[in-house]
Amino acid sequence: MRSVEFFAGAGGLALGISRAGFSHDAVVEWDADSCRTIKSNQENGIPCVQGWDVRHQDAREFDYGSIAPGVDLVAGGPPCQPFSLGGKHQGNLDTRDMFPVAVRAVRELKPRVVLFENVKGILRSKFSTYFEYIKLQLGYPDLPKEHDEDWTDHLERLERCHTSGGYVGTRYKVLVKKLNAADYGVPQKRERVFFVGIRADLGIDWSFEGDLKPTHSLDALLWDQWVTSEYWDRHGISADKRPSMPKKYQGRVKKLQSSLVPPIELPWRTVRDALHGLPDPRSAEAKSVLNHRFNPGARKYPGHTGSPWDEPAKTLKAGDHGVPGGENMLAHYNGQVRYFTTREAARLQTFPDEYRFEGAWTETMRQIGNAVPVELAHAVASSVHRKLEEHDQAAIRLRLVG
Repeated sequence: MRSVEFFAGAGGLALGISRAGFSHDAVVEWDADSCRTIKSNQENGIPCVQGWDVRHQDAREFDYGSIAPGVDLVAGGPPCQPFSLGGKHQGNLDTRDMFPVAVRAVRELKPRVVLFENVKGILRSKFSTYFEYIKLQLGYPDLPKEHDEDWTDHLERLERCHTSGGYVGTRYKVLVKKLNAADYGVPQKRERVFFVGIRADLGIDWSFEGDLKPTHSLDALLWDQWVTSEYWDRHGISADKRPSMPKKYQGRVKKLQSSLVPPIELPWRTVRDALHGLPDPRSAEAKSVLNHRFNPGARKYPGHTGSPWDEPAKTLKAGDHGVPGGENMLAHYNGQVRYFTTREAARLQTFPDEYRFEGAWTETMRQIGNAVPVELAHAVASSVHRKLEEHDQAAIRLRLVG
């Protein structure tokens, strides 16, 4: 199945979509360093990026005529700074708001499925009206904003169309949900909002609840750590070296112990799980590991204390002016902290170990902090790929019977 991705960054979403079975006709990104990262992996023969047509350009200038009709998926992560909790919170007033470009891509390519990702800040109450505007634009892409029309007037026109009918054009059933990457095997507590739109004429019944159920859980991790101790045994940590149970989990663990029934999901993956097998970045062995160099200068300050070993990491962030302190640090139980290396951060975002990031440490961490975790992208894309396959197989059977 064919896909086109916009705002691709360093390739996290594209990797997950590719693993799900889609083939990228084009991967579009304006940032030179991110494009350099993807292209260097192509040049180094990394299989997962071979065949991608990487286009280093502004998505607003994309030539839709270069793409053959019949695209199955349009995907992307429109720049999130306008809605980020750590940004300036300007929303639609921010010139970096690229949702209008994303909607145009849907209108021009008319894919069977739309998949866009953004930060959870887009769900803030101050953006609620614009959030509904985004959904309606994606639902009715052939009803664009007119040249002299304000976005609020366009929203009113879309709402009238949505309630009264009479629309003639491509329509999408758009569903939106905030997902925690940790629930899908990513060793990081990273909440992101996903927009999934299925073209209405296909008659495909897809839902987050029915087709994208979490595969991992906190309860399963607590069970392995504090009920059976399997987690500590697996990592070879003797009883006298184990940390104390965090107070915030004591009540939850007590309920698990009384139930005697283990959770059905897999355990959340922790920082310790993710970094298993990597040498200390200050050791001589680290020199042989790609992108695994120690970066000094980490320090704790109020609100920024780093990620503990035995939970999923805090959300990795990029930051406007380098990397914020706490989110990209590893916190040892003795109170010491250090920055994650690029390779460690890549593992926390579930990039493959052979995937190379180009640039200095701050630049590579920016690329990784902006990325969609590969495993989360794979989970979402796989769920829609399965539905498309079922639809196509049913259509083939119908033609054979006919």
